Amino acid sequence: MSKIALIIKREYTTRVMKPSFIILTFLTPLLIAGMIMVPLLLAQINDDTVRKIVVIDQTGLYRSVFVDNDSYHFEFADQKIDAFKGSREKDSYAAVLYIPEDLSVNPKAATLFSEEQVGMELKSYVSGVLKTFVEEKKLVELNIPDFKELVEKTKVDIDVKTVRWGKDGEEKMGSAELAVIIGMISAFVIYIFIVVYGAQVMSGVVQEKTSRIVEVIISSVKPFQLMMGKIIGIAMVGLTQFALWVILSVILVTTLTSAFGTTLDIESYQQAQMMGVTSQLPFDNQDGVASELLLALNNFDFVQTGILFVLFFLGGYLLYASLFAAIGSAVDNETDTQQFSLPLTLPIIFAIYAAIYSAENPDGPLAFWCSMIPFTSPIVMMVRLPFGVPIWQLALSIGILILSFIASTWVAGKIYRTGILMYGKKITWKEMMKWVFYRD
Repeated sequence: MSKIALIIKREYTTRVMKPSFIILTFLTPLLIAGMIMVPLLLAQINDDTVRKIVVIDQTGLYRSVFVDNDSYHFEFADQKIDAFKGSREKDSYAAVLYIPEDLSVNPKAATLFSEEQVGMELKSYVSGVLKTFVEEKKLVELNIPDFKELVEKTKVDIDVKTVRWGKDGEEKMGSAELAVIIGMISAFVIYIFIVVYGAQVMSGVVQEKTSRIVEVIISSVKPFQLMMGKIIGIAMVGLTQFALWVILSVILVTTLTSAFGTTLDIESYQQAQMMGVTSQLPFDNQDGVASELLLALNNFDFVQTGILFVLFFLGGYLLYASLFAAIGSAVDNETDTQQFSLPLTLPIIFAIYAAIYSAENPDGPLAFWCSMIPFTSPIVMMVRLPFGVPIWQLALSIGILILSFIASTWVAGKIYRTGILMYGKKITWKEMMKWVFYRD
């Protein structure tokens, strides 16, 4: 077994066998599922509390508007608003609605007073009720027969479906919303992995250098072999963790689907849609949004996206990890890494912002150029992939990324070779540039 392979094995087994790695790997899918499911379950819990709202209507126009329901009980008062300020009975009501003027003349005249900040639910409910009443009042004042019915008839909800043509002309249901979701999730995963595992490379190099263990290792292997072994070993740890997350997530989704008794026949539904037969999935809503998303999900090419995800992840990670390793070798402690690592983290942060804006226009200049620049392409290209990227752009982006990785590895190897055995000296960027051009 080669020396690099031994280093890779050591880095991989050391990190994979850590209890923290095992716990995070198995708990992360459960935590993500919990963050999604718990708010949904809590939102379904009904609040039986009936809040009392005092209404001071000085116009006398809105007494018939507010009707008691399961959430609110309205009481009308003839006192002035000052009578409720500092009132001892303030605990008996949730808020006071004060309407001093006709809202059709002054739409901003209504005010909600409360001891505590009024919630959005109450504000939205009151605003909606008053808005509907004022609009209907204005329609009546226009004195146009059946005007409201005519306005309602003119309202149309346009639902534009997206269908992608395959190479053989086959039609496949698509979804711009689903493409954005998958693209942004992939981009954020690559962003997190590059930052986390790149930092692990830098931290591992600093720790070995500080403990002087590296002096023993360097006596048996070349500095470049040590650096590459460490980078590749930690990359394999990241891929292992990601693969386990995917497997566990699939098992978790399958288990939850079986537990709720939901079975889906996507192919039958798709055939029915193509034949013009109206059909809905078991949990579909009235607008068929869920069914369209599931059809688009079923037609999505996860194999191609998965392969490209691995390629761009490895390219981006290797590019940044080699530079992180070079920084770790040039300093004596982790505190000094902050000033040198900032210029490396800024392009990654910029890539996230570029990815967010690129999701709105995946073929625009920002998306194109940021998917070609190697420091941002691993993240931005993930956002563009679900929308379809020409093969020549993919090949060019991957080619530039590979060449950039080779160049960064050469530069990092030069810095690593000199810096790994240098102690007690404050290093500057100028000093590191000198190490790059040292001759053997």
